Parts: sequence; structure tokens; C-alpha cells
Amino acid sequence: MKSMKKEKGSTASQQKGSSSRKSAGEGTRQTGESETENQADDSELKDFFVDELKDIYWAEKHLVKALPKMVKASTTEELRDAFQEHLAVTEEHVSRLEEVFSLMDEKAVAKKCDAMAGLVEEANSIISDTDAGTMTRDVGLIMAAQKVEHYEIATYGGLRTLARVLGNEEVASILQTTLDEEGEADKTLSGIAESFVNEQASKE
Repeated sequence: MKSMKKEKGSTASQQKGSSSRKSAGEGTRQTGESETENQADDSELKDFFVDELKDIYWAEKHLVKALPKMVKASTTEELRDAFQEHLAVTEEHVSRLEEVFSLMDEKAVAKKCDAMAGLVEEANSIISDTDAGTMTRDVGLIMAAQKVEHYEIATYGGLRTLARVLGNEEVASILQTTLDEEGEADKTLSGIAESFVNEQASKE
């Protein structure tokens, strides 16, 4: 009788162990499924990130072509110099974006940015609608340029944050450098407007 009890107890123990292993297996499958879902989400986010990179890449290259016209149209030496300096900085931004594409193992491809296309067109309209040699033209050009800066600040800020979410701190650091430079350009334009351009334009 003692022998039968022992065998019965052993069977119960085996069933319990089997149940525990089954539960553990289910937990492993659930964890694996969760990891797969997270990877899918990361993949979709990366695709979005790269798509936005293509957008701002086009925008920066388009701005490189537009800035010389804004330099030529400016009335004051201060604004001309600011635009000329930002042209050199923007060319550097293009190079940095190409570096980011490389770090992401992606080909540097530009996708038309409708926002930048519209902002540059607005700047061209201001040149057409104002008289050459006036402070009013400079006021308009500064406003147009700051709209460009604000768009770029928003874009680079968002991309920098997404790069961190994707776990790429090197890319985030590069984007942060460009973001800082866009902010400085915006402050420079505000300084020119507030120091004398706005006031002199009010007297024309």
C-alpha cells in the first residue's frame, strides 16, 4: 500500500511539473510575440523617420538654391551678410543629412517638401511685391526667412526626438547640432529686424 501511495504522489508531481512547464512556455511565447510587435512598430517608425529625412533633405537643397536670390534682393548689408552666412551653414546641413542617411544605412534621396516649396515661393513673391532698396523689402524678407527657420526648427526637433526613440544617439546628436544652428539663425534675423530695420521701414 505504501508503494502505491508513493507512485500516486509521483504522478501528481509529474503533472504539476508539466503544468508549470506549459505555463512557462506560454509566457515565453507571449514575450516573443510582444518583442515581435515592438520590432514591427520600430520598423514602421524608422520608415516614417527616413521619409521625413528625405523631406527635409529636399527642403535644405531647395533653400541652397533660393538663398542667393534673397542675398541679392536684400537692402541692408547686415541682412545680406546674414543670408550669405546661412547659405554656407545650409550647405553644411545638407552634408550632415547625407551623413545621417549613411548612419541609417539608407540612400540619400530627396522627396519634394511642399512646405518649403511654398515658403520659398512666398519669399519670391515678397521680392516681386516690394521696391528694391527699401527697408520694407528687408522686413518682408526677414519674415519669410523666419518662417523657413521655424519650419526647420520644428522638423529637426521632431527628428532629433525620434532618433532617440529609435536608439540612435549619434544621429540625434548630429540633428541637435543643426537644430541649434537654426535657432541661432532665427535669433540673428530677429536682432536685425528689431535693431533698426523695422523702425526705418515704418518711416518709408
